[in-house]
Amino acid sequence: MTKYYSHGKLLLTGEYMVLRGSDALAVPTKMGQSLKFESDDSKILKWESWDSKNQLWFYATLNLKDFRISNTNDSKIGISLVQILKAVRDLKSNFLREKGGTVKTHMEFDRHWGLGTSSTLISNLASWSEVDPYKLLQNSFGGSGYDIACATAKSPLVFRKQPFEPHVEICEFDPPFKSNLFFVYLNQKKNSREAIEEFKKQNIGEDQIAYASKLTRSIIKAHSLIEFEQILNEHEDFISKILSVVPVKEKLFSDFQGSIKSLGAWGGDFVLATGNKHTPEYFKNKGFKVVMTYQEVVL
Repeated sequence: MTKYYSHGKLLLTGEYMVLRGSDALAVPTKMGQSLKFESDDSKILKWESWDSKNQLWFYATLNLKDFRISNTNDSKIGISLVQILKAVRDLKSNFLREKGGTVKTHMEFDRHWGLGTSSTLISNLASWSEVDPYKLLQNSFGGSGYDIACATAKSPLVFRKQPFEPHVEICEFDPPFKSNLFFVYLNQKKNSREAIEEFKKQNIGEDQIAYASKLTRSIIKAHSLIEFEQILNEHEDFISKILSVVPVKEKLFSDFQGSIKSLGAWGGDFVLATGNKHTPEYFKNKGFKVVMTYQEVVL
């Protein structure tokens, strides 16, 4: 039996702009996803995906020749899985040619949260097949690749998308005010691929890319909560103008005393909020039940 593990991710700065080459601050999460493979002499691949509550949420049976599905509980997810497996084989021609077996994936976070259901799978498959995870990502889901960097990282990092190989820099981001930072789930998952396609239509200048990078570096160096909040607010205002979208605080939490910043694709998944011990209660009273501290989430 072989086993692989990858961490989830959160993008704290540089959402959207990371696609154009700006510096972005990303953090690996303590929660991730594992993949186990047990081979046998069959010419069949049995696939089982288990969620954070240990419930089987997806299964499929595929033949090894062309990964055609003979049985599954979700054909849409099955089609995506086949595309990824074919992308692996394009990069590694002898992948799963001889022996079949059973794959079992186990997720430690709710798969609707947007913490990296896809990226942790890509990373685990790349480790298993010994292919370049960034190439596998580009040949399957696409995206900047920051989530792939987080999958095997042990601490926060600065990510920069480059033509041939991404720049990944481990950074000293351990804010003294981290007990004032909270991650709040907005009760809906945003389709990041759709958001990426929409953003591609934007005309972004070099000065805007440089400004996004400057905000990332400023966030990392912030010494006080007040300074950190000021930069978060600047970042929200900056991206809001580019997207022509109302910031989430203005839209949903106008009476909130602290700062709120969207993470990743705007309109879903998680936001970062600054506050105090009463902050979780505020969001829960508004119907947002998943509120986690920085220490609970970030590796």
